[in-house]
Amino acid sequence: MTRSAIDRVFDDPGWQRLLAAARRKLETNSGALDGAIGLRAPTEAERRVVIGITGRHRPVDVKAVRVDLAELDQAVRDACGSGLVEVLVQQGGPLRDRQAERAKESRTRADLLTQAHALCPRHTDEPWFNAWLDGLVDDGTITRLIRSGEADELVSAAQVLDRLPAFDLPLPVLAELATGNTKALSGTRAAGLVLRALALRDDVLAPTSRAQARVRWEAAGVIVDDLASQVLVLNVRATADHVVANWLHDAADAGIPFRLTLHQLSLAQLSPNAATIHVCENPAVLRAAAGQLGASSAPLVCTEGQPSAACHALLTAATGQIYWRGDFDWTGLRTTATAMTRYHSLPWRMTSTDYRTALEAGDSEPLKGPPAPSPWEPRLAELMTRHRQAIMEERLIPMLLDDLSSE
Repeated sequence: MTRSAIDRVFDDPGWQRLLAAARRKLETNSGALDGAIGLRAPTEAERRVVIGITGRHRPVDVKAVRVDLAELDQAVRDACGSGLVEVLVQQGGPLRDRQAERAKESRTRADLLTQAHALCPRHTDEPWFNAWLDGLVDDGTITRLIRSGEADELVSAAQVLDRLPAFDLPLPVLAELATGNTKALSGTRAAGLVLRALALRDDVLAPTSRAQARVRWEAAGVIVDDLASQVLVLNVRATADHVVANWLHDAADAGIPFRLTLHQLSLAQLSPNAATIHVCENPAVLRAAAGQLGASSAPLVCTEGQPSAACHALLTAATGQIYWRGDFDWTGLRTTATAMTRYHSLPWRMTSTDYRTALEAGDSEPLKGPPAPSPWEPRLAELMTRHRQAIMEERLIPMLLDDLSSE
């Protein structure tokens, strides 16, 4: 066998696709010269080569051709002096044993799943945790991690999840505690895996932006950026001898909405000075209160969706009664129930009567996602299930402003 003879075969346009197909076939059957390979829409050069190999005529308009591997092996021997497998190895490197690779991947995948459960005993029996792992298997994520040599990223993710939820824990500190590396959650695959799990836990879509990722981290008690974490307030005053408290007083005197950062709250150690605090979900409600009631509005806090770490810090420090409401959708029911536990709040305009009144006011959008209970009034969730309509908070603005003006 000479190198020039092999090169002539591999450089011949009539042979190239046949040899490539032969390599793929041999790599899937552990190198056995069994079965056949086929080519669709063969070129004229390929047709002629196949005729020469098989000794059987193929018409010019043939749609596909097939060649037994044994026949191809003999043709390669006649052309190069060595067998098909030897020639393929010399020209393109060792043949892969894909069956063995798949078996090894399967064992590695099973070991990783076992390890993930072992490293996260805190959540191993929870449905969202198992749905997370199942999803990583089903969409091939774990296989890709194994093939790219990043299987340890799943290990790190499981270690991080076992420490969540936390309580105002900085992201680098969480990474250090869980993995020994402060950078382990800084834009890494592990961070993406954790965020995907937290989205399942919170029954929301996986984050696709830095802002959405921050919300998921904060919902798990992790602080990504104490300057980016904010809470919108109106007429909230604080008991503290600090510049931030002075800013709040000035804003409340003027009836102007004000944004507090978690950094400011941490510096000032603010405690809201109010007998009652109302909490809404949508900024439109707070904007309407500022525009129509101004400084006469009762203290109002807006979560702007999922409560931020700044919102949690502010409300945790409150000593007055908190009245909470959200949209009449399943997420609104969940956040209200959570707030009742977390802040000992009371529902605000979150009754079946309020829902029915808002429903009668006009068209609404369909309810989406899995249902949630309303433990403060089970009939509310039942009514929403029956009507299958979500009511956004904006529709209740007149009633909400009446409540805020009567405080």
